Amino acid sequence: MVRINRVTTRGGDGGETSLGDGTRVPKDVLRIEAMGAVDEANAVLGVLRLQLGGDAEADAMLGRLQNDLFDVGADLCVPGEAGARLRLTEAPVLRLEAEIAAMTSVLPELTSFVLPGGSAGAAQAHVARTVLRRAERRVVALARAEPLNPLLVRFLNRASDHLFALARRLNAASAGDVLWVPGAGR
Repeated sequence: MVRINRVTTRGGDGGETSLGDGTRVPKDVLRIEAMGAVDEANAVLGVLRLQLGGDAEADAMLGRLQNDLFDVGADLCVPGEAGARLRLTEAPVLRLEAEIAAMTSVLPELTSFVLPGGSAGAAQAHVARTVLRRAERRVVALARAEPLNPLLVRFLNRASDHLFALARRLNAASAGDVLWVPGAGR
């Protein structure tokens, strides 16, 4: 159980923060950058959920994704790739793959790259996708420097794929995909 009785602790006033194992580290180390990028992605998903226009299925998928991202953060906050602490498992990766397959099975085949846009929800899903890609890059950099749960990168990769499929699904319900026209601006 988590209890947060105080928000202001003053523990970070000197530019350091605590990891889940109690280790104090500077706030600008790779691990904290990765955790912050995952946190930012989660916040952007919260904004996306406001753009769904009552789409309960999409909201439920995004709610699960937000919870999974908290699990990613919990995994990242304790150094190492295994142990008694919460570690991401393969189950959320497999769920994302199944949801991607279900969404894309009813969408028209793509004949071009897709530009971010269409409906408000789809545009916000593309923003969330790009923020998740940044989080993935931060976790990849951390994984190069320290041992990590290998499922973290795989999960973040699938999560951004999921948001691409969701953007297309949201556009299929209204505006349609905005397709790239090579050289159109010349």
